[in-house]
Amino acid sequence: MEVFGTLGLIAVIVVLFFVILYYVPVILWFSALVTGVRISLLQLVLMRIRKVPPAIIVRAMIEAHKAGLQTIKRDELEAHYLAGGNVDNVVHALVSASKANIDLTFQMGTAIDLAGRDVFEAVQMSVNPKVIDTPPVAAVAKDGIQLITKARVTVRANIKQLVGGAGEETVLARVGEGIVSSIGSSSSHKAVLENPDSISKVVLSKGLDAGTAFEILSIDIADIDIGKNIGAELQTDQAEADKNIAQAKAEERRAMAVAEEQEMKAKAQEARAHVIEAEAEVPKAIAEAFRSGNLGVMDYMRYKNIDADTQMRDSIAKPQQPGQSKGRNANDKDKNDK
Repeated sequence: MEVFGTLGLIAVIVVLFFVILYYVPVILWFSALVTGVRISLLQLVLMRIRKVPPAIIVRAMIEAHKAGLQTIKRDELEAHYLAGGNVDNVVHALVSASKANIDLTFQMGTAIDLAGRDVFEAVQMSVNPKVIDTPPVAAVAKDGIQLITKARVTVRANIKQLVGGAGEETVLARVGEGIVSSIGSSSSHKAVLENPDSISKVVLSKGLDAGTAFEILSIDIADIDIGKNIGAELQTDQAEADKNIAQAKAEERRAMAVAEEQEMKAKAQEARAHVIEAEAEVPKAIAEAFRSGNLGVMDYMRYKNIDADTQMRDSIAKPQQPGQSKGRNANDKDKNDK
C-alpha cells in the first residue's frame, strides 16, 4: 500500500509540474531573456489566461528585436492576434520592408493584414515587380481593320494604396480600355503595326494606376494579330439591308401595279357589259320603230348595207389573225358586196 501511495504522489507531482510548465513557460521566458527581449513570467501566464499563444508573441518579438525593430510592443502584437490577424506574417513583412528601405509602419502593416491582403507578399512585390499578362484585346482602327493585341503589364505594389485600392482586375480592365482607345484613334492599322510602342506611350500617359493597389512601371506590347475587316463587313451588311429594303419596296410597287391592272381589267369588263347591254337595245328599238311606222323597209335595208360596209372596213383594217383562212375573208367580202 505504501508503494502505491508513493507512486500516486509521484504521478501527481509530475502532472502538477507539467501544468505549471504549461501556464508558466519558463523555457520560452529563458529564450526571450537570452535574446535580449524583456518579458516577465507573469505576462506569459496572463497570455495563457487571455488565450494568446505565448510562443507566437515571443517568437515575433525575438525576430523584431534581432532585426532592429525596437518600436514593436508586446501589447500591439497581442491586440493584433486577438483581432484575428497573422502576427508572424506582419512581422516578416516589417523586417523585409526594413531591409529593403520601404516605409512600412506597424500600424499600416496590421491594417493591410486585417484588410485581407497578404502584406508580406505585397512587400515582396514592391521589391520584385510582378508581370501580368493581359487577355487578348480586340480593337478596330479607323480604316475598319481589327487588331488583336496582347500586352504585358509590369506592376509594383503600392503599400500606401493596399487598403482600399483596386486589384489586378481593375488594372487589366483599364489597360484594355487604353489599348482599345489608342488603336481606335489610329488612322490605319498599318500605323499601329509600324509603331506598337505608341500604344504603350498613350496608355501610360493616362495614369491608369490611380486608385489602385499597384504602380504601373511599364506596358509592353507582346503580340499584335490582324483580325477581321470589320469596316467591310459593316458595309456588306448595310448593302444587304439596303438591297432587302429596295426589294421590299419593288415588291410593294409590283403588287400595287398588279392590283391596279386587275382593277382596270374589271372596269374594262364592266364597260364591255354596258356596250353589250346597249347593243341589245338596238333590235328592240328597230322593232319598235317598225311598229310605230317611223322606220320603213328601205330604211332598214339601207341600215343593213351601212352596217355591212362598216364591218368590211373593220375586217380590212384589222391584221389577219393566225389560223384565219383567206378564203373565208374573200367569201365574207363577196357577201358584203352582194
